[in-house]
Amino acid sequence: MKFSTTIFNRVVTTSVVAATVAFAPMLGAVAQAQTLNGAGATFPAPLYERYAREIKKKLPNIKINYQGIGSGGGIKQVIAGTVDFGGSDAAMTDAQIAQVKNGVILVPTAGGAVTVVYNLPGVKNLKLSRKTLPAIFSGQITNWNDAKIKADNPGVNLPNTPIKAVVRADGSGTTFIFTNHLSAINGYFKGRVGANTAPKWVGLTNILKGKGNPGVANLVSRTPGSIGYVEDAFAKANRLNVAQVQNKQGQFVTPSLQTANAALATVKFPDNYRVFVGDPNQGYPIVGLTWIMVYKKYPTPAKADAVKKFVNWVLTDGQKINDDLNYTSIPGSVVNRVLNTVNSTVK
Repeated sequence: MKFSTTIFNRVVTTSVVAATVAFAPMLGAVAQAQTLNGAGATFPAPLYERYAREIKKKLPNIKINYQGIGSGGGIKQVIAGTVDFGGSDAAMTDAQIAQVKNGVILVPTAGGAVTVVYNLPGVKNLKLSRKTLPAIFSGQITNWNDAKIKADNPGVNLPNTPIKAVVRADGSGTTFIFTNHLSAINGYFKGRVGANTAPKWVGLTNILKGKGNPGVANLVSRTPGSIGYVEDAFAKANRLNVAQVQNKQGQFVTPSLQTANAALATVKFPDNYRVFVGDPNQGYPIVGLTWIMVYKKYPTPAKADAVKKFVNWVLTDGQKINDDLNYTSIPGSVVNRVLNTVNSTVK
């Protein structure tokens, strides 16, 4: 699997992504204008905003509205049938898929890193090992000058202050990616907190909660002594300090498109395109994918045709945008498989 590694800045949005999008006559003409309403993950919101701006230049008959409400909300709305498509960074479970009366297809659109961000005045290059990071987020380490953190950072003047953990207030695919990794590398964390979109954070007492990636980033930026996790774009946009995290090879790695690509390089996509990346063999270790969830059956042929055009654009022309915004792309071989599934199944 090969991913592009060109890195550019990207702009973050936290509001509703609403844009008129035009789709070239890829699958036949749309008889009349169609509006597709979607909601879900905030992780890919910057990317989906750019998609919306770019595709409207080609296909004027389709309008896309996307609201970043969190992956949990996106899955709930897909199950309820109140959106035309959903977005999630946590792949739907078999039980969730079974609740979708019109059937559902998981369409991978991008991948990326979840970064550990912190606010410690005077500390610029914090390192966190595979033992230390899970211990912080399970409440075993509660102070910044704990011996384990000091061992990871020899010579660094760590303050004698409490650790304030910042987590998501909403159901979150970003949280799933983060907790899935910590569960994969630490049995205590797995037993106490576990991999979940909305964990109870058992053991954490000094805890703050923010809504969406923007909420967590904002709390960390204005709270000295805090540590949290956000999608990489939000860390860059808020100019937050980012920790180096230890991977399976023992290396302390800074998140980037290149190191995320390295981690995702050996991912294999099954027939349902559902992938859980727990502890990759190389690269930056806290990485995941994001999906658009589309139905197999829509109320009208025109709506189904619009959805297929949308997916076809995202997985062809849209993929050229991913690395511009520091997201990994979906491999061409997987794209072909997904398009075959969507084009032959969505009705």
